Amino acid sequence: MAATKHTSSPAPPGTTATPSGDGQDTLMTLQRPVEEAAPGPGYDTNFLSAPITAPELDPSIKPDAVELNGSEVIPYTHFSLALSAPRRFAIWVGWNIDGASIKRLDRRGIEFRKDPRLPATAQVSNELYKGPTNRLDRGHIARRADLLWGPLSDAQKANRDSFFYTNITPQMDDFNQSARNGLWGRLEDAVFEDVEVDDLRVSVFGGPVFLPDDRPFRGVQIPREFWKVLVYAEGGTLKCKAFLLTQSLDLTESLDLNEFRVFQVKVSEIQDRAHIAFASAMATADTLALPRALEDRAPLARQADIDWS
Repeated sequence: MAATKHTSSPAPPGTTATPSGDGQDTLMTLQRPVEEAAPGPGYDTNFLSAPITAPELDPSIKPDAVELNGSEVIPYTHFSLALSAPRRFAIWVGWNIDGASIKRLDRRGIEFRKDPRLPATAQVSNELYKGPTNRLDRGHIARRADLLWGPLSDAQKANRDSFFYTNITPQMDDFNQSARNGLWGRLEDAVFEDVEVDDLRVSVFGGPVFLPDDRPFRGVQIPREFWKVLVYAEGGTLKCKAFLLTQSLDLTESLDLNEFRVFQVKVSEIQDRAHIAFASAMATADTLALPRALEDRAPLARQADIDWS
């Protein structure tokens, strides 16, 4: 049976044209600003010294991807992503960080919201997170702070774009803090602290691992593994570092947290788990030597355990 494509054209951006009496049409806002429905150009392939293209989906999951204007790559300001229709979360998110022009912006007043360009049924929203006893948080895949760079108008737009539900996955309320004393949430900061990053520029990819036995909660399968890959240049040499976080969740009514573990892994291991293919330059830039199986390795306990060589 032929695979079903999940396609979408841009939704009407909340405006309508009305005659102004001078032969021109005047736009009247009905529900939301036009800008909110028109995010920026997305992840920049040419952000680093060598081109780093967006991941390609394995044929086994490619039919699951939601398409926008005929493409599975959905752009926002300073990041792009591919969205899984059946799982309703991003398959991958790719973003650029310009450490030389980072801005500090407030998040107050910005609401989490569905992307109006995409089918609402392909996005998990507040129904998963509501309730005073629910310990699931809305966790950004592309960190909000990573995206706030460039001209102020771009940084402000990226700030808002980061709150689309397409960039959100469910995480325990102490997810980043509990993962080896916050190591998972500080990986991007760590590379700037520990490495002489050329031009202070880093490209990052991240996302969940979709496992068939992920436990359901409120009708949604909750990913229990996440991955992140950092790409940068040091002394003119391209480098690539990959990390995997596994979480053991007892998805009972109380959503008890058992354990977080962070591992440094090969890029090829992320490709196998996430069913995607990274740019060939990333595999060449990944020099980590790991002869043992993942289950035989020790998790990272602190930032000093990361191999940046």
